[in-house]
Amino acid sequence: MTNRLEIKVASDFTLSPGPRYISEGLHSGEAFREEVLKHKIALAIKNNWKLVIDLDNTSGYGTSFLEEAFGGLIRHNGFNISDILAHLEIISVEEDYLVDDIKSYLEKAKPVKRG
Repeated sequence: MTNRLEIKVASDFTLSPGPRYISEGLHSGEAFREEVLKHKIALAIKNNWKLVIDLDNTSGYGTSFLEEAFGGLIRHNGFNISDILAHLEIISVEEDYLVDDIKSYLEKAKPVKRG
């Protein structure tokens, strides 16, 4: 993988990440996933690139924001965990434990059966 995409949450989405769902308030994890994350991870997977997400320089993250943004890729958008993990790199110097938290949310997420 030579090419990479980047998302800096602070400059590409918001300085103040919000709640889980769009219906609960501004800058939600659901909005981040739907407006920014799912398109970039799909492009990274399609082109065999790395998507680097920088979580630093925000006011902080609630568990619900991160779980919905990342776990939702599997639950709602049909992504495969192995594809995500192969093409995703999370960076957080300020709160390095978030990297493991996000991996855990991905591992625990189950696709929603429709129909």
